[in-house]
Amino acid sequence: MTHAIARPAGPEDGAKVRPGAIVAVLAFGGIVVSLMQTLIIPLVSELPTLLHSTASDATWAITATLLAAAVATPTMGRLGDMYGKRRMLLFSVCMLVIGSVVCALAGNLPLMVVGRALQGLASGVIPLGISIMRDELPPEKLGSAIALMSASLGIGGALGLPAAALIAQNFDWHVLFWSSAVLGAIAGVLAVILVPESKVRTGGRFDFVGALGLSVALLCLLLGISKGSDWGWDSGLTLGSLIAAVVVFLVWGWYELRTTQPLVDLRTTARRQVLLTNIASVVFGFAMFAMSLVLPQLLQLPKATGYGLGQTMVVAGLVLAPGGLLMMATAPVSAWISRTRGPKVTLMIGALIVAIGYGLSIMLMGAVWQVLIGACVVMLGIGLAYGAMPALVMGGVPQSETAAANSLNTLMRSLGTSFASAIAGVILASMTTQFGPVSVPSKSGFQVVLAISVGAALTALIIASFLPGRKPAPARETPVAQETPAVATPAAGGVLSGRLLTSAGSPVPNGVLTVTSADGHQVGRARAGADGKYTVDGLRPGAYTLIVTVAGFEPEAASVTVGPAGAVHDFELAGGGAVTGIVRRAPEGAEVPGAGVAAMDAAGQVVGSTQCADDGTFYLAGLPSGEITVVAQVPGHQPQALTVTITGQEPAVVDLVVESAGRLRGIVSGPDGRPLAEATVSVARADGELAGTTVTDAEGRYELRGLEPGEYTVVTSLYTPSVRHVSLTSGEQGNVDLDLGTANAEQATV
Repeated sequence: MTHAIARPAGPEDGAKVRPGAIVAVLAFGGIVVSLMQTLIIPLVSELPTLLHSTASDATWAITATLLAAAVATPTMGRLGDMYGKRRMLLFSVCMLVIGSVVCALAGNLPLMVVGRALQGLASGVIPLGISIMRDELPPEKLGSAIALMSASLGIGGALGLPAAALIAQNFDWHVLFWSSAVLGAIAGVLAVILVPESKVRTGGRFDFVGALGLSVALLCLLLGISKGSDWGWDSGLTLGSLIAAVVVFLVWGWYELRTTQPLVDLRTTARRQVLLTNIASVVFGFAMFAMSLVLPQLLQLPKATGYGLGQTMVVAGLVLAPGGLLMMATAPVSAWISRTRGPKVTLMIGALIVAIGYGLSIMLMGAVWQVLIGACVVMLGIGLAYGAMPALVMGGVPQSETAAANSLNTLMRSLGTSFASAIAGVILASMTTQFGPVSVPSKSGFQVVLAISVGAALTALIIASFLPGRKPAPARETPVAQETPAVATPAAGGVLSGRLLTSAGSPVPNGVLTVTSADGHQVGRARAGADGKYTVDGLRPGAYTLIVTVAGFEPEAASVTVGPAGAVHDFELAGGGAVTGIVRRAPEGAEVPGAGVAAMDAAGQVVGSTQCADDGTFYLAGLPSGEITVVAQVPGHQPQALTVTITGQEPAVVDLVVESAGRLRGIVSGPDGRPLAEATVSVARADGELAGTTVTDAEGRYELRGLEPGEYTVVTSLYTPSVRHVSLTSGEQGNVDLDLGTANAEQATV
């Protein structure tokens, strides 16, 4: 899990934030990235000739972008949460510019694939832009701005297709990529000048293993999907890629659930609101891309086929362009519905409109104006839905995880487009009609793909219906209301929830949380439970300041934006004290590198942990004031614990000495000399205190580990009791065999 950590003020922190400029620049950046993805569409049929390759190999110019985007989207989101969202956005834009220049200079397939892969690394711009908006914009502008940014993926695609076709028909094809480079450079310069860096950071370490695992899984999945038609869906390459994807995903998920700072917090992602939104995003991605696959082909097929409309690619692009403009105009409508009825309702309305649009497209295929109507209705629904998705996702995750969560949601949409490409490609390739010497997709093939899109939209509608709706305000006063003067509670609103945690991830109980409005008035108050969880109900959508106070920890404050669906914000609380020292090994006093050191408070809660450096030293900061027990743990050694007092001023100093743990082992034999199973063996210290008891196995063997140096008595009392005395030094292993046929005690030689 990740947590919000305030970044120290930077040189730009004092600059006045201009919401309109931020929205315009970020939306422009999103549209440029989307344009990049559609630029190559007019060249698809000519790529083999232009790049001197086969048709099958030329598809790598498209597949490379898809694969790079799949890897970059979640990675950029996590890095943005950790090191700065604007910083990662600028890096993504730089990759777009560099990749575009490489493509503009390319004259062969390998160089084109490299350039397209670099362009694909820019796909994180849209989720990063949404996250910056959440951190920087006032609440009244946030909804429509996020809806516009989210819809920019479709807007750029719809507007870019006619522009790309026009350039491809009238200029050298390299101009397409020079144009992309220029637009990307403009977006980068504007972002540097007008977009501030977000102060919300998670800190921590980047999960390289998780990033590698997710990248491998996505590469295998998308390779199998995108190249299945070329390799054959029943070929070893395709099936092997898909099976490998499933296996790697399972192993990756197992690892992410067990690491302390995962690339993707699967527990947060598994929350119903986030999970169902991401599933719906896959379906919407399918629905959006199906239109881009079917309608342009239908418009460009010759009229002689009986159902083709015989239009140029420029005209086909112009038919889709109004849909992009409609998506742009829909952004404030989507935000208004989400604000008044909740983003769940917006998503459901969008899904229903998309289904109606595809249904109309099945029936209206005989003229350009009919296709235009169907496309506009579909884009209207997608614009509404895309505007609601970020609101749903951000309402279910902490603010410090916004970029990673939005990146995952964008990735889900991309997976949907990949599925659409594969499924529609198979259907259109198998349902063909003969047109002279060539086979072309049949009218029934187009209708089947459109019908599947209707089903996908209705599936999204059903999924959205299970999303949590807006909760009413509580009917009675909560217990925390007794601690403070009465505060008027809104009639309805969202729920603000989260957890209080130490830097080691342990829960902090009994923390008091106070919520104040923008004008400084208290509007809510809560106390965290024993598990560190808190809930504040009945907050209207808007920006609030959340203040946390807990005995022994430094107070924390954060700005939280509560949407119609609520918000989640976790706090990582730091104490004001620190402890430092060194771990040595007895008796020689050698330093122990890599030793584990943990700090526990008086209640037994772990409040910090670390590992010793190569010289055996350690440093633990952020500890609460008071008595802290510091424990050193080394495999094969006795744990060492000392109690120190944390003052919150100078670090406490403690040296810990660990001793190798001894062990006793041997064989218990019966009167007949044979090993005796299930015999009880007890070991007592010199003062008579029991140090351990065990039972022999089937071969009469026993073993006791973790014994401190000293004198021990080993006893078994079956048959005639047998007693042995043994002396252990640090780390020693004693071998004591017990013969139950011998009655007298003996001194064991070790």
